[in-house]
Amino acid sequence: MTRPFKVLGIQQVAIGGTDKAALRRLWVDTLGLAHTDSFASERENVDEDILAMGRGATKVEIDLMQPLDPAKKPAVHIPPLNHIGLWIDDLPSAVQWLSVQGMRFAPGGIRKGAAGYDVCFIHPRGNEQFPLSGEGVLLELVQAPPEVIAALG
Repeated sequence: MTRPFKVLGIQQVAIGGTDKAALRRLWVDTLGLAHTDSFASERENVDEDILAMGRGATKVEIDLMQPLDPAKKPAVHIPPLNHIGLWIDDLPSAVQWLSVQGMRFAPGGIRKGAAGYDVCFIHPRGNEQFPLSGEGVLLELVQAPPEVIAALG
């Protein structure tokens, strides 16, 4: 079967913890990544700092996530490596094709993500109805903008 989409590269790595200040000390103060934006959402239970590693089309985000309420779900701090985002050249085709293959997606469908791109999530665990999954890892599929497609496609 022909796959109607390509995974172009890593868009982001999301790291969670209960103390975002400690994460910033490591990633910004010690390792020198640049803070580019912030995002907060009660629905997603997250207070997030968005960092940049590299520039241009090959830039990778490192998202530092702290739960607004550690007792609520989603628990963005468990596991600490929360998810990996992948640039996709044609997100709607990818979701449609992967669904037919039996991929389990997390609730919410395709929607705008924190960085403004269309995203959806592959569930870390399959079930009887949808046996394919992220094999223990939450994966974020991210619609690549034209400049990323041109650079990485």
